[in-house]
Amino acid sequence: MKRFWSLILLLVVFIAGCSPATPPAPTTAPVELTVAAAADLQFAFTEIGALYEQKTGNKVTFSFGSTGQLAQQIENGAPFDLFAAANVSFIDGLAEKKLVVPDTVALYARGRIVLAVNRESGVSAVIFEDLLSDNITHIAIANPEHAPYGVAAKEALISAGMWDKIEDKIVYGENVRQTLRFVQTGDAQVGIVALSVANVPEVTWTLIDGSLHNPLDQALAVVTSSTHQEEAKQFAEFINGKFGRPIMQKYGFVLPGEAISTPTP
Repeated sequence: MKRFWSLILLLVVFIAGCSPATPPAPTTAPVELTVAAAADLQFAFTEIGALYEQKTGNKVTFSFGSTGQLAQQIENGAPFDLFAAANVSFIDGLAEKKLVVPDTVALYARGRIVLAVNRESGVSAVIFEDLLSDNITHIAIANPEHAPYGVAAKEALISAGMWDKIEDKIVYGENVRQTLRFVQTGDAQVGIVALSVANVPEVTWTLIDGSLHNPLDQALAVVTSSTHQEEAKQFAEFINGKFGRPIMQKYGFVLPGEAISTPTP
């Protein structure tokens, strides 16, 4: 009998030795989000995305472009997880078509526009009347047919009584980043662009009075067709939270619930 129990004990020890002491922890593969974002967000969101990846392990891929064109892509079934528009009206339009998740719609910023001048152009423009100069032959704005910052630029020029006087000098960029590039390269001596992208070495800028155009209230929402809705919502909250807001402020955006200040170049 003693030998029998000794064999049983050896068998138990053998089985225990063959089994792991603790079960392996489950692993979750990182999620890759695809975010459609207005062109004015390129600098701010690139920085926010890098910080989000660092803190969560998830990856964010951005598709920057004109808000109107991105909205149309979503209507045509483009596989985006989150849409950050340069004007809330585009989010509202998608919500009416049930293409974004209603309870994820949120304002995240108000944008501002500036009069940007190429440093090497030899011209000066700090007020709209300066655009009448014969030395200024090309004035770039984003296409108002689909770019909210182009709409704001045109509204401001009309409000100032300048549109009809300089319309023949206007050249259109597909979005506000392309518009900025026209100024950076000197293809246009002057442009009206987003403050959020204006701090580049080739350009000087002057803030345009916000009362001259309708507010550029910018909103985001999770796309209904997204297969990563929870992670997309998490990233939206990251943008509007303690990590994202300081970065948005750095690029000149007015944030929800905060007063408008006057930035300097």
